[in-house]
Formats: sequence, C-alpha cells, structure tokens
Amino acid sequence: MCRNIKPLFNFEPPVTDEEIRAAALQFVRKVSGFHKPSKANEVPFLAAVDEVAAASKNLLSSLETNAPPRNRQDEAVRARARAAKRFSG
Repeated sequence: MCRNIKPLFNFEPPVTDEEIRAAALQFVRKVSGFHKPSKANEVPFLAAVDEVAAASKNLLSSLETNAPPRNRQDEAVRARARAAKRFSG
C-alpha cells in the first residue's frame, strides 16, 4: 500500500473531489512507476487518474457504516504520533 494514500471514508467533513483525485493520482503513480509521465504517456496516465477517481468516488458514495464519522484533525494527530513512534529509534 502506498503510504501517501490516506483513507477517505467516514470523515467529517466529508471527503472532497480534490482529495479523491489526489489519492487517484498517487495510486496511478504507484502502479505506473511514473511520477510525471512523458508526453507520449500523458494522455493515458491522466485518463487512468480520471477513471480511478471516478471509481473511488462511486465506491465512497456507496459505502455504509453505523460508526460515527471520524474527525480529520484527531486522525492527523494520531498519525503523527504513530510516525514519531515508528521513526524514533
């Protein structure tokens, strides 16, 4: 799993289209091995980002849960604490 792709489901405030696209871009970068594609590969690369973003948006809108929405700021604090523990020695 790419570490830069963050969970997007069940957050308050809800995920934005920009966040979905950013996750799709990270996924396509990881799968293709390109950080920035060449001009020859730019069109299929961007088409793949669009397709992954659309599929992700569809998935997120279809999911259901009984759990209360998570707070983004609380989750960010927890993630920083986990990273500090992981990289502190």
